[in-house]
Amino acid sequence: MHRPSKNKSQNKKGDAGLGTRGVWAGEKGKRWERATQIPVALSVSFGYDDVDEWLKVAQGETQGHIYSRNTNPTVAAFEEKVRDLEMAEAVTSFSSGMGAISNTLFALLSPGDRIVSIKDTYGGTNKLFIEFLPRFGIKVALCDTNDHKAIEAAIGRGCKVVYLESPTNPTVKVVDLGRLAAAAHRHGAVVIVDNTLATPINQQPVKLGADLVIHSATKFLGGHADALGGVVCGAADLVARIYHFREITGACLDPMAAYLLLRGMKTLHLRIARQNESALKIARFLESHRHVTRVFYPGLESHEHHEIARKQMRGFGGVLSFALKGGFDAVKSFLPRLRYAHLAANLGAVETVAGPPATTSHVESTQEERAAAGIPEALIRYSVGIEDCEDLMADLRNALEKVVPAKRRPNS
Repeated sequence: MHRPSKNKSQNKKGDAGLGTRGVWAGEKGKRWERATQIPVALSVSFGYDDVDEWLKVAQGETQGHIYSRNTNPTVAAFEEKVRDLEMAEAVTSFSSGMGAISNTLFALLSPGDRIVSIKDTYGGTNKLFIEFLPRFGIKVALCDTNDHKAIEAAIGRGCKVVYLESPTNPTVKVVDLGRLAAAAHRHGAVVIVDNTLATPINQQPVKLGADLVIHSATKFLGGHADALGGVVCGAADLVARIYHFREITGACLDPMAAYLLLRGMKTLHLRIARQNESALKIARFLESHRHVTRVFYPGLESHEHHEIARKQMRGFGGVLSFALKGGFDAVKSFLPRLRYAHLAANLGAVETVAGPPATTSHVESTQEERAAAGIPEALIRYSVGIEDCEDLMADLRNALEKVVPAKRRPNS
């Protein structure tokens, strides 16, 4: 059985920078007809003239490929690029971000196990916690994201897995990954971190103590909103278990999607630098606007977790959210007035994308569930693209000035 991509010699200090590695990692090896770019291997299977060689690959003694549900050359190149940037031992990929999250949890958890997480996870992840995992007899403890002592206390009562997301989607809260990873390891728990919003350019959870790091590669890694994918990397023994679960359940990454994600990652470093810079400027602009009641962005000094973010992140990311005066009626008035933003359920693209949690991150959740997670209905998630920041701020300013606040009801 072919094993997932792994390299136990993690990148040492003094190696090439993240920008260089984003371009070159996973790009070595022989190419078809000396191509300089990774080819798209659309073949379902891979043939062998020698049965002994075929058997060695099948048993994992020799590196190679047999069947694309298990491994594929194009997919392997994408996986290696992520592994290298996250400084992890091993990696495997999936057909979507939720495929990565669900396969990882079901591969590691069994009936009777307990998982500790936070209330602010992405809506699909939260659904796994409150709807699916309990059906399989897995106990779930969801803690206040702002209360690290409460999270540590929940860990102390025993658990198999600690699942964290930082920054969170959509309220971009930040948790102290090093502190919580240490607490989890004191009690023998596996630490999983969703690093989608930060990307390895801004944050490397393995260096902070995480055992596994997950990405919805659909978002910032690919960066062009044209390919679905997910990836998990980390400790080799854990990734091997997840890979085995995935190769049997079949949520494999398509080679064409892998190629698009691989190509997108070559500009990841440049895109993130631009998005970090623009998002901070936009957050500061919105914080001072009279139609905005609150801005959520860890780069702001007013953010409740700003100091934690400064400690563990190189940049604060390209996603922010803000709440408007006037409630959801104001949201419906504001969004269509944006000229430079797709109103869509995505983030991390080269184009700016905006929308409320009710139609994006928490579309699967009820209004009551969103309220319980501290998500205002008047919230707008704004994923900053690579456009000129001055144009984006002018666009926001124009839309905000034309917002029609909700009319006050009689006797309200």
